[in-house]
Amino acid sequence: MARVRLSVEQRREELLRAAVEQIEARGLAAVRIADVASALGVSNALVLYHFSTKEKLVAAAFAYAAEDDLARLRALLGRRTTALRRLRAALRWYTPTRRDEGWRLWIEGWAAALREPALREVTRDLDRRWKAALTEVIAEGVAAGEFHCPDPEATALRLTALLDGLAIQLTSYGGTVSRTRALQWVDEALARELGLPQGQDVRRPGPAAGRGAT
Repeated sequence: MARVRLSVEQRREELLRAAVEQIEARGLAAVRIADVASALGVSNALVLYHFSTKEKLVAAAFAYAAEDDLARLRALLGRRTTALRRLRAALRWYTPTRRDEGWRLWIEGWAAALREPALREVTRDLDRRWKAALTEVIAEGVAAGEFHCPDPEATALRLTALLDGLAIQLTSYGGTVSRTRALQWVDEALARELGLPQGQDVRRPGPAAGRGAT
C-alpha cells in the first residue's frame, strides 16, 4: 500500500511525535536519528532534511512536547473561578506522579541543555512562559483583593523552583518523599507566599492579608 504523501507541516509533526516517543523510550543520550526514522519507516535523510542535526531535532521535540503542557496550564489558569483556586489546581497538576514520563523528559532535557545551546534556548524560553503565566494569575488575585503578594514574579519563581526540586525527588529518587507530602508542602508554600492566615485551607479563598503586611 502506497504511503500517504504528507505536507511539510504534517511531516514535521509526525517526526516530532516520533522523536518524543523515542526519547521517552530510550533516553535522550541514547536516541539516534536512525531510531526516529526506523519508527516511522522513513530514511535518515528525510529526518535530516527537516532537522539538520540530532540536536535541532531534540530541541524541536522538547518544544513540541511542552506546548501540550502549556496548553493544559493555560486551560487551568483560564477557568472562571478565583485566582487562588486556579493557582492551586495548576500547582497540583505541575507536581508529578511517581512515574511521570513528561517529567523524565524534562529532567533529561535540563541535563542535556548544559551542553547543547539549541536545547538550552528552548528550555529557557519554555521556563519563562511557565513563570509568566503563573505571575499573571498571581497579579490578578492581588488586584482582586484575594491575597497579598508584593512581588508576583518572584513568587512564581520560588514556587516553580520548589516544584522542580520536588519533581526530581519524586521522579528520580522514588520513596524519598510521597506525592501526598509534596502536595502538602506546595500548599503550605502557596499560603506563605500569598500571605494567607496560618492554617487557612488554600482550597477556600479567604480575606486578603493587609496591603502593608509583611
